[in-house]
Amino acid sequence: MTMTFQAVGDSGVMLRFGDYIDDAVHAQVLAMDNAITAAGLPGVRELVPSFTALLVIYNPYETQYQALVQAISGLSVGVSTQSDAKEWIIPTCYEGEFAPDLQDVADQCGLGTDAVINAHANSVFHLYMYGFAPGYGYLGGTPTEIQLPRKQAPVRDIPKGAVMIAGPQCIVTTMVMPSGWWVIGRTAFDVFQPFADNPFPIAVGDSIRFKRLSMDDFTREVQA
Repeated sequence: MTMTFQAVGDSGVMLRFGDYIDDAVHAQVLAMDNAITAAGLPGVRELVPSFTALLVIYNPYETQYQALVQAISGLSVGVSTQSDAKEWIIPTCYEGEFAPDLQDVADQCGLGTDAVINAHANSVFHLYMYGFAPGYGYLGGTPTEIQLPRKQAPVRDIPKGAVMIAGPQCIVTTMVMPSGWWVIGRTAFDVFQPFADNPFPIAVGDSIRFKRLSMDDFTREVQA
């Protein structure tokens, strides 16, 4: 396992495992997350995984940077199998007003709209990290044939539940917000549940599949 350390202020250590989005790199992030959690290192307050790094937040009154780096370096870390990872099915409508960018994505990728939908719905995504906004989970797994860079300018008022893609990533919005990502569908599934005991039901490392719904089925689901 290749890992570098970087001080973050007076109470954080950034562990870096690579510089590109990759399942193998992210597996190292999760494995170290598990190892530090299991070790119960003194002073460690929070662990924040991302695509290629793990932020370790500590109490500087209980431990110091060098001591923590030494303790982490001495941990025995196996390969993360994510045996407790769950698979989630997110029902999604790829039709009409819910998919305003679907035709543009199809045209730019040289595909029909059904081919774009099938590529997205037949892929397995993984939650790499949360960031930017509450419940804003970054999913990796968008197939190469429908990957596009972000739009040159963001679009305002993207609704909650929009299923968006950009590059190799996919996101489900949790609130109305501007975005430069390509909106190809809509879901009623709440990936952010602020009043629940666990506001983030999908955990980092979990897998996600998008299930295609017709407009009628989606409407019935919303009304149920």
